[in-house]
Amino acid sequence: MQHMRLFIIIFLSTLLLFPNSNAYSENDLTTTAKSTIAIDFNSGRILYEKNSYVKLQMASTTKIMTAILAIENCDLNEYVYVGINPTLVGGSSIWLEPGERIKMEDLLYGLMLESGNDAAIAIAEHVSGNTKDFIELMNKKAVKIGAYDTHFANPHGLDIGIDDHYTTAYDLALITQYALKNPVFKKIVSTKYKTIPWENHNWNRQLKNHNKLLWLYDGVYGVKTGYTKKAGRCLVTASDKNGFDIIVVTLNCPDDWNDTIKILNYVYENYQQKTILRKGTVVKSIKVNNGFPDKVDLITGQDIKIPLKKDEKINTFVLSLDNIQAPIKEKDVLGLLYIEFNNGRLRIPLIAKQSINKENFVEKISNLLYNLKLEY
Repeated sequence: MQHMRLFIIIFLSTLLLFPNSNAYSENDLTTTAKSTIAIDFNSGRILYEKNSYVKLQMASTTKIMTAILAIENCDLNEYVYVGINPTLVGGSSIWLEPGERIKMEDLLYGLMLESGNDAAIAIAEHVSGNTKDFIELMNKKAVKIGAYDTHFANPHGLDIGIDDHYTTAYDLALITQYALKNPVFKKIVSTKYKTIPWENHNWNRQLKNHNKLLWLYDGVYGVKTGYTKKAGRCLVTASDKNGFDIIVVTLNCPDDWNDTIKILNYVYENYQQKTILRKGTVVKSIKVNNGFPDKVDLITGQDIKIPLKKDEKINTFVLSLDNIQAPIKEKDVLGLLYIEFNNGRLRIPLIAKQSINKENFVEKISNLLYNLKLEY
C-alpha cells in the first residue's frame, strides 16, 4: 500500500474584518475579579481574559454541572423522593422536606433560580444513589468536557471539602458552553420567575432568579450566581446580541455585576462575527486507495464563524493525509482546519462529504477499461 504522508496546505492567507467604530481598548478594561474570561459560545475563541487558568473555588456556579448531569440522566417528569440529607445541608434552600416527592424539572428550577443547596443534594442522591458517586460522575464529566483543571468535592459549592473543590475561569466557561448546548438547561437558566408545587402545603413555591443581569443587561439569558466566604462572589453569564453569543465568567469578583457588564460591552464594541466558511464548503479532496470513486471531498460540517477585531488578520491551513484507504463513511472526520489569529487558534474538524465503498474486482476492471477508453 502506498505510504501515507501528513502534509499541510495553505488554504487562505489572510482575511480582514471591516472597521468597527467607537470601540474602546482592552487596556481601558479593568475588573475586580481575581480571575475572569469571556469566550465566543460558538467557536470557543477567548475574547478577554485575566488569570483565567488560576485554580479557584467557584461557589454555587458548581450547580451548572449538577444541573446538566441531572438533565442528561433523568426524565424531567420523574419524581424525586427527598430523604433527610437534603434538609441538613444549610445555606440557600427551597425548603425541601423529608418524605416530599417533587418532579425533577421543578427541582432543577429550584436549583438554578433559587440556588437551592437542598435541591443539589436531592438531585445527587436521585441520580447516583448517594452524593459520593454523583461527585465521581461530576469529575468524570469535567474531564470529558476538557475541564482538566477542575475538581468537584460536592454538588452545591458550599465551603465543604473546599480545598478539593476548584475550577478555573477557562474550565468553567467550557462547562457552561457544553451545558448551554442543551435546550432544557438554557430554558431553565433564562427563566426569571417560576412557580413550582410544595407538597402538603396550601401554597406553591414562588421562585425568583438570583441573576440580576437578566433584568439589567439586554441580551443576557443566564447562567448562574454564586457566593461563599472562601470563594467570594462568582458569576457565570451568557449573552446573545444578534447571534453573537458570549459566555463570561468572573471568579472572586467583588463587583461582579458591573464588571461583567463592562466585559460584555468591551466584547460587543470591539468584535464582530465573521463567516469564514459556509457549511458544506469543499476545503480539500483526498485520494482514496481501492475506492470507488477514488477521491473524497473534505467539507465543513457547519458554518465557520469567529469574532474578529477591527483589521484583525487570520491564517488558515488544512492538516490531513494525502491519501486514505477505502471504505469511508459519510461524515467521517478526515482532516482538520486550523484558524490562527493574534492570540490563539481554533481547530475545526473536516468531514467526508460522501461515503466511498471499497471497489470490487469487477468494478476495478470496468474502471480500468473505461480509463483506457476501450470498448467492450
